[in-house]
Amino acid sequence: MDARPAPVPGQLPEGAGLFVGRGAELAALAAARGRVVAGRCPLLVVAGRPGSGRTSLAVRFAASVAEEYPDGVLFARLSAPDGTRVAPGTVARRLLEQLGEPAVGALPTGEEEGEDDPACAAVRAAVSGRRVLLVLDDVRDSGQLWPLLAKAPEVLVVATTAGPLTGIEGIDPVILGGLSQSASVELLSGLVGGTRIGCDPVGAAGLAESCACRPTALRLMAGWLRAAPKAAVTDAARELSEAVGARTPPASERRKKRRGKAGADRAEPAATEEPTAEGPVPVPDGDPLGAAFTLLHRSLPAAEARMLRMLTLAPAQSADLRTASALVGCPAPEAGVLLEKLTERELLDREGESADGTPRYRVPGRLYGRLVALRAELDRPSEVELARARLLERLVRLVDSARALLDPSAGPGPDPLPGPLRLRTPALARLWLTERRGELLGAVGDAIGRADLDGSAGRLVTALLRALPLTGQAAPADLYELHGLVLKVAERSGNRRRAAAALLNLADLQAAAGRWEVAADRYRAALDQGRAVDDEVACARALEGVAESRRALGDPVRAADWYGRALELRQGLGDHRAEARLLARTAEAHLAQRRFEEAEREYRAALAVLRRLGDERGQRVVTTALEHLRELVEAERGRTTSE
Repeated sequence: MDARPAPVPGQLPEGAGLFVGRGAELAALAAARGRVVAGRCPLLVVAGRPGSGRTSLAVRFAASVAEEYPDGVLFARLSAPDGTRVAPGTVARRLLEQLGEPAVGALPTGEEEGEDDPACAAVRAAVSGRRVLLVLDDVRDSGQLWPLLAKAPEVLVVATTAGPLTGIEGIDPVILGGLSQSASVELLSGLVGGTRIGCDPVGAAGLAESCACRPTALRLMAGWLRAAPKAAVTDAARELSEAVGARTPPASERRKKRRGKAGADRAEPAATEEPTAEGPVPVPDGDPLGAAFTLLHRSLPAAEARMLRMLTLAPAQSADLRTASALVGCPAPEAGVLLEKLTERELLDREGESADGTPRYRVPGRLYGRLVALRAELDRPSEVELARARLLERLVRLVDSARALLDPSAGPGPDPLPGPLRLRTPALARLWLTERRGELLGAVGDAIGRADLDGSAGRLVTALLRALPLTGQAAPADLYELHGLVLKVAERSGNRRRAAAALLNLADLQAAAGRWEVAADRYRAALDQGRAVDDEVACARALEGVAESRRALGDPVRAADWYGRALELRQGLGDHRAEARLLARTAEAHLAQRRFEEAEREYRAALAVLRRLGDERGQRVVTTALEHLRELVEAERGRTTSE
């Protein structure tokens, strides 16, 4: 019987509300699915520039075959919104969570680019023997894919990318260009209204041609038309053509620019449309997507345009009423109206709903870079910093309120949030923390990385460290990341006491994962920080941690020495329970060296301390250890006599 947990359902994004055309591409994917490749699972690749509809096609195909993969349909993005690649180990941990198998003990190794990452190995093992479909969106290079590909023919991987994935054999990618003209007109008709498009078929065909029949440009222009009900379709085509022309330098200037660039730096290659490992895919001159976006953004009311730009500050560019209202500083109902209007204009993607039914939205990756540039141009730095500060404080209140619902005995929570923002039950609080964990970690990591809001970021770290364990799904990797952020802030501010505490927590997590050498290094670093501020409690913990590490590594001699140092500190602090524990540990280290007399002395000393404390259970444990020691001594004497 398979005792593995069931996967979390519903991992695919909603996809485009209206999907047209691409019949040949869907058929090609279906035909390629049955192709067997030795050494790995089947891999289907959809390649196309941003805005070509590659993600919509992959999601559409995955949904059409999902019933054939009852053990899980999973989705993960392999690029951050700014275009940088996500390490395969990070992706693997997200996939394990979707499978219902958190990566217990799979801490970051610092070498997540290779196939040896524990989380990648765990993913390959988890999907083997199961019918699982993985949709991996926006892959930057084959190095991200290889570690995730299991040697299991029953698993199917569908990947989207902006260019060829060199280094993986047996791939016949489905390459996306524009839609057919008939499909383009059908898309416009469905988004704008059949009557308006049908009354001007020539104008509709001209608009499709101006958009190069690219789905995203068509959707944006449909949003422009819906926002301008009196404009004719031919007006949209003319405006877009003029915008494309304004964005495209004359051919002579482009040639001159290329010659000048080549002469200035012969070693630097000219920009191409191929993806790079870091950063967004270069956009060619005359790109209709950029021109369509410029037109639509220019037509937005000020409140909508500001909301759209500020949403680039949301964690993972995913927002709901709770985060959006904080970013722009408006009431939740007003934020909800703005989000819906931006979605209607094809500027936001729907991401389904949270556990409590709150709608969620996402800034499309194809627009993210343009919006960040506009934010830098149009919004004052002080406004952006204030928006980020409001967001962090909102997240702190949400996490604290979730903690208060899950553990009322821990004390009162923060003042209640307004009704639409409130988490109302412990069950919803647990689900919200679980669903938003990745975004919360991303928010605090980004804030600490910027180093300008350490106070708010520090409060969010503390809130998360208190709340996440209450969900029962606090992965060690998450806690490790949070304690690492605490260490970063402590070192930046020169707070050695807090740095020592963070290092101890990081060492404990490494020890729990069985990485004893790394744990010992962390404990020694904590010892240095603790000594610098005379923090004897931290020093005692660190000394004991080093001793435990040496013991686990099979070095009882050095373990006994470190235990002795810790014992001396604990005795000076008057911590008698710790004293008894360390005496027993020292005895065990002596026993491992067959130093029976020293072991018995330490056991007896531990027993005396436990008697003074009245700890009957501890006395029974040490008494049993003493009896075992005497049996070993008797056996040793018998062996000596017989010899």
